[in-house]
Amino acid sequence: MSTAGNKSLVTNFWEKFSASQYDAAMELLTDDATWTVMGTTALSGTFSKAEFTNLLGGMGDKAPNGIQVTPNQLTAEDDRVSIEAESYGEISNGKTYKNIYHFMIVCRDGKIAKVREYLDTEHVTEIFGT
Repeated sequence: MSTAGNKSLVTNFWEKFSASQYDAAMELLTDDATWTVMGTTALSGTFSKAEFTNLLGGMGDKAPNGIQVTPNQLTAEDDRVSIEAESYGEISNGKTYKNIYHFMIVCRDGKIAKVREYLDTEHVTEIFGT
């Protein structure tokens, strides 16, 4: 796939994710995809596609209106798309989740194969707890 195609794939993923269309977003991942959330928060670790899907399944209770992720800058080279993004979500505990990210995404055969997510871990702990 071309770098433009990879950027389009990644943009499409975040559009579906931000609309809380998690099943449709997960369809854009390869079956063996991994998602790594950096840091030592309660949400950190490396997840398989199935594990990450389960993690998203609990999102409805924590963020009933979902979490919108807005990519601000995308850069693509070879099979990789690098994104700077920010999020917004109203959390059921009354707090507002507004984080900043860098995602390094590897694409393969028209799908997302690997995501490495870098974010403000202190903000995650502040909003979601330990």
